[in-house]
Amino acid sequence: MEEIKRIRCGNVNCFLLSRGETAVLVDTARTTHRQTILDACKPYQIRLILLTHGHVDHAQNAAFLSQTFCCPVAMGEADAELIRDNNLQPLSARGVLGKLVLSASLKSFREDVIEPFTPALFLHEGDSLEEFGFPAKVLSLPGHTKGSIGLDAGKAGVLVGDALMNMFYPTVSMLWNDQKDLLQSAAKLGALGPRLIHFGHGKSIRNRNWI
Repeated sequence: MEEIKRIRCGNVNCFLLSRGETAVLVDTARTTHRQTILDACKPYQIRLILLTHGHVDHAQNAAFLSQTFCCPVAMGEADAELIRDNNLQPLSARGVLGKLVLSASLKSFREDVIEPFTPALFLHEGDSLEEFGFPAKVLSLPGHTKGSIGLDAGKAGVLVGDALMNMFYPTVSMLWNDQKDLLQSAAKLGALGPRLIHFGHGKSIRNRNWI
């Protein structure tokens, strides 16, 4: 049976995509939530760690968990530079809430460090995770970051990283590196129809037209 399990790590979501005893871990949260992820992963053999993008709140445990589970890390190639420095892709924001989130994010980018690692795989539009035990396909979703990706997991739903957010209310991401790309990614997700959307921030809801 295929299943998507949400792991709440403060205001960030990680996900386990499982089929039987094998699973793919999507995003890794911050070091402060390391034990939460370890506990959630105990029943499974983790075959792959996939990062929806390279921001510290999604990637800080990647090196540790890759070593712990003896599995590769995959991400979008354009975000590899963010592992070294999250400030390499400047962000903009909209609205009062967005600017508050941006301020907190920039503070984190200055103060928090991602333990260095080398991604074993760079994923592209249409790539399949079948070889890692879960039938999902990669979606290219640039805009929030240059290399943001998501996953189309069929009837189980769509994982969107931070291309969309439900931090305060469901919306196109409040933060972007490239607004034009972000809006195109949001339109692409809306066109997938009435599926369950699994956000990097916030509770999962049914899909809608986002633009």
